Amino acid sequence: MLLIKNAHILTMEDNDYENGYIIADGGKIKTLGNMKDLVEKESDFEEVYDAKGNYALPGFVESHCHVGLWAYGHGRDGNDGNESTDPVTPQLRAIDSIDHADESFSRARKAGVTTVVTGPGSANVIGGQFVALKTAGRWVDEMIIKAPVAMKAALGENPKFTFGPRNVAPKTRMATAAILREALFKAKEYVQKQDAYLSGESTTRPESDFKMEALADVIRKKIFLTVHAHRADDLCTAIRIAEEFDIRLSIVHCTEGHLIAPLLSEKKIPLMLGPTFGVSGKPETKNKGYEVYAAMEKAGVPFSIITDHDVLPIEELYLFASLVHKNGVSRDTTLRAITINAAKNAGIDDRVGSIAPGKDADIVIQSGRLLSFDTKVEAVFLNGKRITE
Repeated sequence: MLLIKNAHILTMEDNDYENGYIIADGGKIKTLGNMKDLVEKESDFEEVYDAKGNYALPGFVESHCHVGLWAYGHGRDGNDGNESTDPVTPQLRAIDSIDHADESFSRARKAGVTTVVTGPGSANVIGGQFVALKTAGRWVDEMIIKAPVAMKAALGENPKFTFGPRNVAPKTRMATAAILREALFKAKEYVQKQDAYLSGESTTRPESDFKMEALADVIRKKIFLTVHAHRADDLCTAIRIAEEFDIRLSIVHCTEGHLIAPLLSEKKIPLMLGPTFGVSGKPETKNKGYEVYAAMEKAGVPFSIITDHDVLPIEELYLFASLVHKNGVSRDTTLRAITINAAKNAGIDDRVGSIAPGKDADIVIQSGRLLSFDTKVEAVFLNGKRITE
């Protein structure tokens, strides 16, 4: 068992503890509370960590990135994130491309990022299946929290500029939307035929189709369709298509979300915002800025903050959050954007994102002022074990 004592615990739940303790057993949080109420003896524990008044936060959650698919320091040889030979590749699985030994995982966990949602890039209209992983483990299968956790799709410039120059659709936003619709339409038909066969309504078993099998989880609402979109009109297209097919939608980047904040608030769609640090690299991100975060906070939209690694280094998730806070977003909203809201937006908040009994014992100990440049990570616990590298 693990005891963390004398910690200023920010749980991201209902109760915080200015001087508290956390007990973990079997990789899970067993209990927590005020130090004055601790009855167990320190000799009962395998490890005792004295936080000395420093903050204890949930392990940080990166809700959209590509860690492990673009290998750190390997150049083109390590580029395994975009199968840009076919605009529709839902059957691809991130777990088959991720290098679990990639240095980025080590950099992430040392910085307190204990969970990542990672998968294919945005070259294809439908790119493949994302996975939620812990950032430590002997191999990918041991690191999995949920697989698949989402299906990646993309609108806007990336699919156009991947396939258009080859004189292959999509060349326009119209074609991108049409290709996405067609794939979802076929998947819906496939699911209907499957259900009819399984219920006995039909004696004809549908012919197996790898692409449709992968998209069936989207149609059955088991996972999100996570859509890469920057421009406001692309955000609207994503919403339009999701509502046509009655599927669960989440949106990544949402660069111009502040321009349609009332719509996004009304639709209550999980948003993964960023990365904002740096100059705009293409026309559809020309309105990139920190105002989108403040607008979403004002509209009551529970967003998460992303690095989109390797666009920004994953180990700088907390630094990026600090810049969001510096630009007008409250401390509570900012911290939730890299913990519980990030977990909720990926559908994995039953495991991670807050400090509560029954959840994974992923905990970051920090000294200094929160969301400032003098913050220091003092210790990281992942599944109840201290990261000592």
